[in-house]
Amino acid sequence: QVQLVESGGGLVQAGGSLRLSCAASGNIFWVNDMGWYRQAPGKQRERVATITPRGDAEYVDSVKGRFTISRDNAKNTVSLQMNLLKPEDTAVYFCHAVLTEQGRPTDDYWGQGTQVTVSS
Repeated sequence: QVQLVESGGGLVQAGGSLRLSCAASGNIFWVNDMGWYRQAPGKQRERVATITPRGDAEYVDSVKGRFTISRDNAKNTVSLQMNLLKPEDTAVYFCHAVLTEQGRPTDDYWGQGTQVTVSS
């Protein structure tokens, strides 16, 4: 069974930094796009950043220049370096991957979420 396990959330002051990591494990045949989404209280989940297997990254406008997504294809991991954090970045952050499990069709997989809280 495939799992995405996140780590690295926490509480930080505005202007600080955090690094989120996510590891995909299980009977994986192929990992396509990976990314991070977030959901703040009372708001819809939004895409923060995505990265292709080749390393092409896209970001939501609000984090451009502050966040950097990266991945290690050999380890099936994806990370999000978050700098210059703002209170409005406070949310639960979810790891996401489009991947193919051995013997199963390609599907979307989600981590359990990790809380990021930025105090002003």
